Amino acid sequence: MRQQRSMMSFGKSVLAALGVLLSAGVVLAQDDTDFGKREFMRACASCHGATGKGDGPVAKSLVKPPADLTKLSANNKGVFPISRVFAVIDGRIQVMVHGPREMPVWGDVYTRGLSERAPRDFMSKELSDALVRVRILTLVEYLSTIQDK
Repeated sequence: MRQQRSMMSFGKSVLAALGVLLSAGVVLAQDDTDFGKREFMRACASCHGATGKGDGPVAKSLVKPPADLTKLSANNKGVFPISRVFAVIDGRIQVMVHGPREMPVWGDVYTRGLSERAPRDFMSKELSDALVRVRILTLVEYLSTIQDK
């Protein structure tokens, strides 16, 4: 019985790894910047604007103006803050620490989207988390390309 559970666990791990590799392969087969830019335009541009300067059509209706995403490096002594940007986009940890925010918690949004599209009991937490990380990392990569020089 224990060996059978171990084999099932191993099988799920292999499937999760395969899913991550396939998803990452799809992303990498495309130009990363294009994938990240499409994700930015779909998820971020309404608030941050098409150029990332914080001037999207929804910006005027927000209590706190959206950040100018082209100044992330400049505001961090010329170094693009990859980990911080990832954490802000993902948002799941920050919300627990700092309370509510206007920006969507994209980690949760992306996770729900995956679970709604995947067959029941197919998407493990590990696979879901890995796919969400890939999606956020492509967005972070795109943001690194729009920094003011």
